[in-house]
Amino acid sequence: MADPDPVSDAPVVTTAVAIRGCPRRVAYQSVTRGIHRRRLDGGDSGASWLADLAGWQLLLTQHGCFTGLTAARVRGWGLPPVPEAMPVFVAMQLDDPRPMRDGIRTSRHPEPVPHQVIGGLRCATAAETILACARWLSLVDLVVVVDSALQAEDVTLEELRRVCRPRRRGRTALLAALGWADGRAESTWETLLRLLHVVVGAEVAPQFEVRDEGGDLVARVDLHLVGTTSDHEYDGGHHREPDEHRDDLRRERRLSSLGRVRRGYTASDVVRRPIGVLRDVDLALGRAHDPGRIRPWIVMLRESLYTPSGRAAFLRRVGTTSVTGGK
Repeated sequence: MADPDPVSDAPVVTTAVAIRGCPRRVAYQSVTRGIHRRRLDGGDSGASWLADLAGWQLLLTQHGCFTGLTAARVRGWGLPPVPEAMPVFVAMQLDDPRPMRDGIRTSRHPEPVPHQVIGGLRCATAAETILACARWLSLVDLVVVVDSALQAEDVTLEELRRVCRPRRRGRTALLAALGWADGRAESTWETLLRLLHVVVGAEVAPQFEVRDEGGDLVARVDLHLVGTTSDHEYDGGHHREPDEHRDDLRRERRLSSLGRVRRGYTASDVVRRPIGVLRDVDLALGRAHDPGRIRPWIVMLRESLYTPSGRAAFLRRVGTTSVTGGK
């Protein structure tokens, strides 16, 4: 399943007007019962999703806002592969009328959730958004979201700790995730590759600068295995493009000339064949290969959105009904 496309800064929210009622016009399409929005030209799924949110927003009070994975996607953060059936996440006050619709997940709070307006959509602040995600996501998925938000400089670790006040739902999970987070990751798969290394007991330095004897920068590698001359990186599909592949080979030769070993891994290596990554880690660290070290990673993956079982469990957790959230 592909990662959801980031949709922040899309202008469609201001042009795709959403209205209440059932207009008898082909220019409109239904969002949910009693809510319609203008049809869009083209097949941009991100723009259509934003336009739908403009419709959902009509069901909220002035203090209500989007939160959780919905607000995270509006902000353009890198996300784990969320299921298409995921509901829209919103936050409202306890006394607000609850939207009685399928496809919406309402958390209710004693006080208004702080929010910002992004492209015409009211979204919970970055820290509140991540705390809401923590209620539903596994550890791996939550670290992916936190890393992306830190990389975007939308939030700080201190802001995340501050929002974890006693009795707030998601607090325990978020505090646990902060111990694994590192905002230097430049993609979701870099985060997963780093987590895999940490779980199997390898100390790594993300975005490590390799310099020659004269101090000139040779390369900045995704992960350096501390205490070794080995560098491990995530290779996405774009690395197979001719120009990119040529540059990668030239870069690899320069690293090799310095006595360094560069190994590249794909998404399949991280999720489906992690034992191969472990074997390379053991080799680099000069320790005996122990396949048992991979078991904790397999358990973590099974709970995450990167596996069918994890996605099914997520959908069972979120459902579509309203819940009351502690402040």
